[in-house]
Amino acid sequence: MQINILSNPEELGARAAEAAAAWLNACIESKGKARLVLSTGASQFQFLDSFVRQPVDWRLVEMFHLDEYIALPAEHPASFRRYLRERFLSKVPIGYAHLVDGEGEPEAVIAKLEAEAAKAPFDLGLIGIGENAHIAFNDPPADFQAGQTYKVVALDEACKRQQVREGWFGSLEEVPEQAITMTVSAIMSCRKIISCVPHLAKAKAVSNALGNEITPDIPATILKRHDDWSLFLDPESASLLPIRS
Repeated sequence: MQINILSNPEELGARAAEAAAAWLNACIESKGKARLVLSTGASQFQFLDSFVRQPVDWRLVEMFHLDEYIALPAEHPASFRRYLRERFLSKVPIGYAHLVDGEGEPEAVIAKLEAEAAKAPFDLGLIGIGENAHIAFNDPPADFQAGQTYKVVALDEACKRQQVREGWFGSLEEVPEQAITMTVSAIMSCRKIISCVPHLAKAKAVSNALGNEITPDIPATILKRHDDWSLFLDPESASLLPIRS
């Protein structure tokens, strides 16, 4: 585990984007392509702004989408498909993007994603941490044992409140009850994981993830078990950590 504390969200995003691009380029150089798992959310804005400007041959990158609400239209402001199209896919000539179709029949959507995911390992996972310490939509208590790549999950109250607080929905009642998410085991299968976690709202989740034993009740604790996990913080998200000399 490598912890990086940068001066502000913009510097955090820039340094994480450089690290992510360097890894993708190394994968492309060694095997001619790279497979990327990409997260969304307000905490990823600065990272994506820098990431799309990195010198990567995006035509050789295959992207997998982490999660999507079930039955939410693709043009809804909170749709992660819309988010990715506006903030990533419209800005780089990606080789191929596997988006999670929340409007499709969930079993069929998952079967298609599973088939594509099984073709090769994921090289890089860009995995955020939610205010309830979820990773993707694996809310506590998270299923660490699920063997599949994607699954249907119910969203907990804390997760829904975060979506409303960030302005994606006008009320709790508007937040969908379920989503399709990449599982914890699939996330952990990524050869390298980079987590961009800025802002004061994430300070408790960061402190809980780093300060506790690995437990499904704090899903992000599992990331400490990964052999190559880099965590990028700013002073606000790191504010509840022990003072580092």
